[in-house]
Amino acid sequence: PAIPDSLPRLEELAHNLRWSWDYQARSLFRRLDRDLWESSGRNPVLMLGQIDQRILNEAAADRAFLAHYERVCRDLDHYLSGEDSWYRLNHDNQQDTLFAYFSMEFGITDCMPIYSGGLGVLAGEHLKSASDLGLPVVGVGLLYQEGYFRQYLNPDGWQQEAYVERDFYTLPIKPATKDGEGPLKVTVPLDGHPVVVQVWLAQVGRIPLYLLDTNLPDNSAEDRDITDRLYGGDRDMRIRQEIVLGIGGMRALAALGVEPQVCHMNEGHSAFVAIERIRQLMMQKDYSFDQARIEARAGHVFTTHTPVAAGNDFFPAELIEKHLGRFYKELGLGLQQFMALGRQNADDAHEAFCMTVLAMHLSDHNNAVSQLHEQVTRRMWAATWPGAPEAEVPVSHVTNAVHTESWISHDLAELFDTYLSPGWRDQPGDVNLWQDVNEIPAEELWRTHERRRERLVAFARRRLHHQLRSRGVPLSRLGWVDEALDPQVLTIGFGRRFASYKRPLLLLKDAERLARLVNDPDKPVQVIFAGKAHPRDEQGKEMIRSLVHLCEQPAFRKRLVFLEDYDLDVARYMVQGVDIWLNNPRRPLEASGTSGMKSSLNGVLNVSVLDGWWDEAYNPEIGWAIGRGETYQDESVQDQVESEALYDLMEKDIVPLFYRRSGNHLPRQWVERMKRTMIELGPLFNTHRMVRQYAERYYLPSLDHSRWFATKDGANAAAVAEWEARIQREWPNVAFIDISAD
Repeated sequence: PAIPDSLPRLEELAHNLRWSWDYQARSLFRRLDRDLWESSGRNPVLMLGQIDQRILNEAAADRAFLAHYERVCRDLDHYLSGEDSWYRLNHDNQQDTLFAYFSMEFGITDCMPIYSGGLGVLAGEHLKSASDLGLPVVGVGLLYQEGYFRQYLNPDGWQQEAYVERDFYTLPIKPATKDGEGPLKVTVPLDGHPVVVQVWLAQVGRIPLYLLDTNLPDNSAEDRDITDRLYGGDRDMRIRQEIVLGIGGMRALAALGVEPQVCHMNEGHSAFVAIERIRQLMMQKDYSFDQARIEARAGHVFTTHTPVAAGNDFFPAELIEKHLGRFYKELGLGLQQFMALGRQNADDAHEAFCMTVLAMHLSDHNNAVSQLHEQVTRRMWAATWPGAPEAEVPVSHVTNAVHTESWISHDLAELFDTYLSPGWRDQPGDVNLWQDVNEIPAEELWRTHERRRERLVAFARRRLHHQLRSRGVPLSRLGWVDEALDPQVLTIGFGRRFASYKRPLLLLKDAERLARLVNDPDKPVQVIFAGKAHPRDEQGKEMIRSLVHLCEQPAFRKRLVFLEDYDLDVARYMVQGVDIWLNNPRRPLEASGTSGMKSSLNGVLNVSVLDGWWDEAYNPEIGWAIGRGETYQDESVQDQVESEALYDLMEKDIVPLFYRRSGNHLPRQWVERMKRTMIELGPLFNTHRMVRQYAERYYLPSLDHSRWFATKDGANAAAVAEWEARIQREWPNVAFIDISAD
């Protein structure tokens, strides 16, 4: 279809991913053709390539549509100007700076499945808030041809994985170019030969996100597969992907003429950024390795998300030698010297190379993602700084958060527009602003929430009908689906990865007790589950199968539902429509957790183990805690104790409170808790707060530190490198000669 002359910027609007969190921009495309908007996967670029020319011509002649279009264009122009952004207003003296954010995955919108779960969604929302705040950031990630898998279940309820190839030219991305020339490409050394990498650009509001793609005719079939699937390969594939992300990402920025002063590595996957920056400094400034290491380290920030050692990437010396042999020789290092950068004990020739240790060794700032996770991380990696007291292990924390506008339902946003200050969208960290939630009449807030629950139930029924038909269930046996779930019943949501430590089946431990709970004639309960197991996690798949079999039993069929293919769309319906968000991991194995934050923005109450973010967010006025933060040696005992505690909470507190109604059938005490939840958690657990903390605690201090090392042609870096070498050399000669006291 041809874009009409009166709508010249329609394609520009489609290619700026700000529409993913701007309701007016999304509604503009939905207004063109609601059915096509949904069938295209809410992808405006694909939609504009498929839409009927007649519809476009009619829209071009529709005054109301043109007014809407012009309003969206004006709003985007004002937004992109950044005139009143937080960074410009508060750090105008730092306008010539640039920060780079590297991540293996980015979850920005449904139609770009280059994410698997919380880590990727957090990365996407980091960029969204950086854009809103006007922070000068570029993002760097990988562009996967198939991305993460689509989940479906076979007739026995066993998870199956389907991979869908993406046509990049129908996504809201474009080939990155420099000076108007053809698509930008760089090369990365792998296994003794160069691999060609093409760079693509996704515009996230004000932030350019550069995505790397090896699926090119220039490469061998093996190398083309590097950016095929997210987390889909073996250890050899993982190190190749991480070399492309870190080394290829830095080379792509250099080829674009982009020079970040500070690089933020989101998880250890991107740690090769650090060694490529060292190599570039050695080449550009004729530095020694140690001089370049000192200067580069000052400009590195590292965030770890993993609370168990096994969740980090370890590579044997053979893989390092195979893929990076030529590279570390360029640095003037031997294999053991290079391996020492990724070892806790540099002298242990048998220790594997750890990406987390590499990042920690080469970063000025290391942080965990919650207050409790900071303690866990210090304990996990204390051996990296042998002899240091645990409290002095150099790890701090910035608690994760969620992007407010991406998760608050449109219905609730309209209430906020009416009763809150207009700044709630731009300044969600303002504590005083959230106090106005008290001004929302209880009746209006409850009616709005009930409307979201009704939409969730309708959505769940549609999904359930589709997935049962896909499993081969005949239409004649699906009449009950229209009665599955009840829009008036207390609804619990559980949506996350199915892994053993997250204990998705804890609520099902006592089936008889659960049956009484969900089938109570006066105070029934219903539960909606969603989540994927890792393709190689057989235990996680078995948990899904067990859950699905339970859902099919007559006692549970209309009260327990498992929704396949958990993604951003399913998550939005759930966190906006349930009454209770359930989270019951084994403490302290949940580093942070963000799904509960998304639900709390919508007034949903949390029931959770005191782990991750809930350990610092919980108070009895806003939700419920399972246990008191105990840890157990015996997991089976822990599961038994905490499942009983969960049932007790449900039976004695949560269910009675939900069904305690006033004369006009309003659960006033429940609504009061909804308000307290939004007032207390809204200003704290939003990514505007999170990104501001990263900027002020890490980015700007790292910027000053890095510049100091770079002055005097690197003389400061050389002096510190010399001092470090002398300390290392002479330390064995330091001794206590005499100790005396009068």
